[in-house]
Amino acid sequence: MKTAPQPLAFADGVFPAGCPSRTLLDHITSKWGVLILLALSEGKHRWSDLRRRAEGISEKMLAQTLKTLERDGLVSRDAQPVIPPRVDYSLTERGYELTALLVPLAAWTFENAEVIINGIQQDK
Repeated sequence: MKTAPQPLAFADGVFPAGCPSRTLLDHITSKWGVLILLALSEGKHRWSDLRRRAEGISEKMLAQTLKTLERDGLVSRDAQPVIPPRVDYSLTERGYELTALLVPLAAWTFENAEVIINGIQQDK
């Protein structure tokens, strides 16, 4: 029988309403935040590449998500002074540190989504 992981020593810090970590958790665990971070973990992407990669994201949500992740220091925006304009997005060092944790979570989610969503019984 599997047991739950032991609580982290700092975990009580994330529960108070005013904790800044709650705001950051909201940014990085939003549906679009996770998908954009995962896409950028593969390397640099242009705006249109990210829009295709995260199917269903609107231009407004992509712009908002990228601005938020850039403000949080997780994503870097590199505007090239060329015509037509070219902007590349990539992860910062802190962004790569975060995606090293997100990739296993996303893999687990992908592997278990069908079973969980469809209510299929598995080992207990």
